[in-house]
Amino acid sequence: MSVETKTTCPYCGVGCGVITSVDENGKVSVKGDPDHPSNFGRLCSKGSALAETIDLDGRLLHPEIAGQRASWDEALDLVAKRFSEAIAEHGPDSVAFYVSGQLLTEDYYVANKLMKGFIGSANIDTNSRLCMSSSVAGHRRAFGADTVPGTYEDIEFADLVILTGSNLAWCHPVIYQRLAAAKTARPTMKIVVIDPRRTMTCDIADLHLAIRPDGDVALFLGLFAHLIASNAINQNYVAEHTNGFAEAFAAASSLSFNRVLDLTGLPAMQLREFYRLFAQTEKVVTCYSQGVNQSSSGTDKVNAIINCHLATGRIGRPGMGPFSLTGQPNAMGGREVGGLANMLAAHMAIESAGDRDRVQRFWHSPGIAARPGLKAVDMFHAVADGRIKALWIMATNPVVSMPDADAVKAAIDTCPFVVVSDILKETDTTRHGHVLLPSLGWGEKDGTVTNSERRISRQRQFLSAPGEARPDWWQMAEVGRRMGFSAAFSFQAAADIFAEHAGLSGFENDGNRDFDIGAYDAIGTKEYDALTPFQWPQPVGSTRQTTRFFADGGFYHADGKARFVAIGTPVSDRTNSQFPLTLNTGRIRDHWHTMTRTGKSARLSAHIAEPFAEIHPRDAIEIGVAEASLIEIESPYGKVIVRALVTERQARGSLFVPMHWNDGFAAKARIDAVVAPVTDPVSGQPASKNVAVRAGRFQASHYCFAVSAAKPGDLDSAYWALAKASGGWRTELAFDFAPDDWVGWCRSTFDIPFDLEPLGYVDQATGDLRLAFFDGERLLAALFVARQPVAVARNWAIAQLSAPHGDLRKRFALIAGRPGADTIDAGATVCSCFSVGVNQIVAAIRGGCHSVEAVGKALNAGTNCGSCRAEIRTIIDGSLAAAAE
Repeated sequence: MSVETKTTCPYCGVGCGVITSVDENGKVSVKGDPDHPSNFGRLCSKGSALAETIDLDGRLLHPEIAGQRASWDEALDLVAKRFSEAIAEHGPDSVAFYVSGQLLTEDYYVANKLMKGFIGSANIDTNSRLCMSSSVAGHRRAFGADTVPGTYEDIEFADLVILTGSNLAWCHPVIYQRLAAAKTARPTMKIVVIDPRRTMTCDIADLHLAIRPDGDVALFLGLFAHLIASNAINQNYVAEHTNGFAEAFAAASSLSFNRVLDLTGLPAMQLREFYRLFAQTEKVVTCYSQGVNQSSSGTDKVNAIINCHLATGRIGRPGMGPFSLTGQPNAMGGREVGGLANMLAAHMAIESAGDRDRVQRFWHSPGIAARPGLKAVDMFHAVADGRIKALWIMATNPVVSMPDADAVKAAIDTCPFVVVSDILKETDTTRHGHVLLPSLGWGEKDGTVTNSERRISRQRQFLSAPGEARPDWWQMAEVGRRMGFSAAFSFQAAADIFAEHAGLSGFENDGNRDFDIGAYDAIGTKEYDALTPFQWPQPVGSTRQTTRFFADGGFYHADGKARFVAIGTPVSDRTNSQFPLTLNTGRIRDHWHTMTRTGKSARLSAHIAEPFAEIHPRDAIEIGVAEASLIEIESPYGKVIVRALVTERQARGSLFVPMHWNDGFAAKARIDAVVAPVTDPVSGQPASKNVAVRAGRFQASHYCFAVSAAKPGDLDSAYWALAKASGGWRTELAFDFAPDDWVGWCRSTFDIPFDLEPLGYVDQATGDLRLAFFDGERLLAALFVARQPVAVARNWAIAQLSAPHGDLRKRFALIAGRPGADTIDAGATVCSCFSVGVNQIVAAIRGGCHSVEAVGKALNAGTNCGSCRAEIRTIIDGSLAAAAE
């Protein structure tokens, strides 16, 4: 008999409902929750593979001090002692917390309360600073509060949806599928994608604006001026509900149309068409994400977008408004409790004496932080220069994810006392901690998260806590008690924390604050366990379930009016003669953040198994990089070596490299080590989308591909990339100088017994070498070596790890690197949900499947999360075009 639990996905800010099922043998399966209003049963590839990421391999299961196992009392006593000593000697600003959008709201709340209310410093920041802080700053400037005005339904109701700085198909796949379904139902709906790259999201676009990096401010300033010239302004709304229109118009009108063309790099015809669509369409939603936020002008971009919606009054009504798409599962929850260094809990302002007094009285705290603390980049600068004496990092991996990541690693190494709370023992960051505290993972912890549309959902425990792992909130509460604040941190369960959080949100709130869930301030454990998803606000006495903001004004500035923001035009080009290319970083479809979760799934690694750089064919020729060769990318801050992906999807002069790979999965691919620590002056958010770099071919003497049943040991090579595979592991390598003894290298690397002799051959003319080791019928490892990037049917070779090899012909086929005529090679994975490869799709096309729907019917590909549908359509178009030649 299986036990089902309704919970919430721990990946992006869509906030999908998940139903987990645990059978009598403890096997876990997952499916989408058809009753959850965020996803109605849909899940993306990552969500569908959640059950593959919850094993205990590599888990941190006990507290450690200086690499040695310790008791919880020893570890917590030491944390409290060292933080207290630093505060006593150097003041409260000598300590800091760096937390995460992976925390639950209850964890976030306790961390914020401890740091701001009882330690008395605002030195608590979060990796959401890297993700959504420009949205927060833009909202606060325009609305007077960090308010997301709309809902997911607005995306479906709109007649024009603008996706700017958002690869929705890969980064928020379920919302993408809702949008694609809406367009199918209403083909007159228009979709505009604004992105320097031609991403998979462009598959459903009516117009793709391949804008120059950071050209967004100029684009929307030009739109604002066009709206005025086109008489598209809602003069009544502007007069009744806003201030600052004239100043914003004066700033926008100083920018000529030709200057907009120059700054955006767009053709005049495309620009005019975009402006015409916006001016003439009443129901417009502008969705924006990291391409807008991760910029040195990110806050201005947000306000330039909001200005256009305020000017037309297209906000807060069905199908209208600016919409910030949150990156992390609980970045919104963190914002609600004041998880950023420049905020207070419940969307109150740290600069406001009245708000500080209100929070301090509610908490009965001895003091309250009187000024904003250090934002993420500045925080690690303070760690480096010695101002921070004690640092607690929770549920995040800044040695991979922070800009100038090598400097961050060095800073952490120099800090006198570092605590890391995590679920894994070995990460790029835990390696530098003095104290490691084992936290609960998804499925083990209990609490709430808030998604992009302000919907609060429960994450529920359905797995037992492994080892001595404990909730993050419990760890902080225990330290708070040990620092002398027992009464304030006497929480017994997550429900207690949520009730206090709700109570603070409604405390002395007569409608003058947007965030209010006071209706839940007396919630008990039973009601908390049964809590169904709801959107805020939910003040005491409220029965509202869905709320939009600002259709009739009601903003949160003192006069109740919104603010237009007068915006100047930033300089967007950072390249120079030494660093002539622009680097853009971001996510891919099937991996998440620094891969500590998704790296456990062979299925998720099958689509893209190694770090890469997208580069335009002409740029590749100029720097001598061929398809599948290795490319070295360098800035003044660091360099990486990744695989070259030559594609016309990438604009000339630009590179795209994903941010996921860490030192556990690749030799030198932490791309944020290359990213400069340049930040937005208002939000403090790093500019991860516009980095000046240079690139060139990495010269290797030998390239290798290997499959192995055992995880490889020390990979002492210039380049390597490791990925979990079905039946074992796959590894890509490149050597400056090849080993003298390949057989011995294999025995050492893949743990091959010395009594097993390999099958293989060497081609003296080409330098190609193939080796395979078998134990009876079982393949232990196979190595393919060449002087050029290895050509081998990779997914087929991986499948041989799970296949019997009693037949000598199968062994020789493996050595040849390709299946025999009677064997099907699925090819590179396209659909991760159903493990469908490109060769299978091509075969289906040749068999008459000439539409995505037909391929889906034949192979199931594209019928689950739908993230691969654009890729399938590209394969169909290419195959049909080739057949017609």
